[in-house]
Amino acid sequence: MKTDRMTDPRETRLREHLQAIRARSEKSTSWRSSTRYLSRLVNRSGFVPIKARLSREDLTFLTGARDEVIAFADLGLRLLELHRPQDAGGITSDPEHPIRRCRACMGRWPCLTFRAIDESFDH
Repeated sequence: MKTDRMTDPRETRLREHLQAIRARSEKSTSWRSSTRYLSRLVNRSGFVPIKARLSREDLTFLTGARDEVIAFADLGLRLLELHRPQDAGGITSDPEHPIRRCRACMGRWPCLTFRAIDESFDH
């Protein structure tokens, strides 16, 4: 299948990597409902002595979850560092609230990238 848009092999690699992380995450079991109960079982050494039944998908997810979450946090921080507001310059009718643009993409602040990051954490 031919597309009008040239695809960068780096974009393809990153997209496949992100889709694989998402797929592993979706297949694994959420521990959200169990954490309230488990937090009450922390012993004096700071551990929870439990036995858990983990599926193959859970183990696959847990194998790389820590490193992947760190990588995503780093990515988010780098994107926030790139997509920051700056004074757009020029004449404004409201000197107290000047027009600002994104330093990286020059879109009006808040730019689409910043809004996408912000919305992804908006619960």
